[in-house]
Amino acid sequence: MENQNHSAEAEVKQAIFEGTHLQTGDLLDIKVAAFDDNAVRPFNLATMTQAGNSAEVVQSQSTQSGPVGYLVSNEGYIIFPVLGKLYVQDMTLSQLREDLERRLLEYLTDPMVSVRQLNFNITVLGEVKNPGQYTSASDKVTLLQALGMAGDMTDNGDRTKVKLVRHENGTDNTYVVDFTQKNITSSPYYYLQQNDVLYVEPDENKKIIAGTNPNRNLIFSIIGSGVAIISILISTLK
Repeated sequence: MENQNHSAEAEVKQAIFEGTHLQTGDLLDIKVAAFDDNAVRPFNLATMTQAGNSAEVVQSQSTQSGPVGYLVSNEGYIIFPVLGKLYVQDMTLSQLREDLERRLLEYLTDPMVSVRQLNFNITVLGEVKNPGQYTSASDKVTLLQALGMAGDMTDNGDRTKVKLVRHENGTDNTYVVDFTQKNITSSPYYYLQQNDVLYVEPDENKKIIAGTNPNRNLIFSIIGSGVAIISILISTLK
């Protein structure tokens, strides 16, 4: 058992995590640090003054009562203090961090930027115990963790044909994942992206019980005809 656990851990470590790609509607927590605390004040939402670019910064904050951060607009931009309007759509968090540190070198000698996603959402539907939408504090969410959030599959879930719906380049693409494969950690879809939807299909037995058998209408028609014939025979015998 111990060797199996070590093997599973090694496989997970080998899985490739490229990072989630930013989309419209993403809410980001961005903090700028440096040795000179006063120098970084204008670049942080929590400490900046109400003067200057404050009107633009407000547009970047969450409009709800939830956490305050930089909201990616429908056009893919955030409004950052001093730097202004920045296009961030399709960047990873790491790429955005590096881009901001490069831009801030014009104003700071030692900028250190941290970027965190505040609303990483995934949806798990179908044959799971607790279907619904889930928000993670981390963007590093795996297929297995997503199922865990939803309480795992029910006994009627088809583990060989789990559908992953992902919005890419303006379209929704569907991929099929087989959870029974030992090399699932090497799947390019092992790590989820923002707004991914997992749908666990019912197995064949559940489909039949639910009346989704394609021959269902034919079967009912035959049964109905049989009942009618029996009724006629009984009436004639009387």
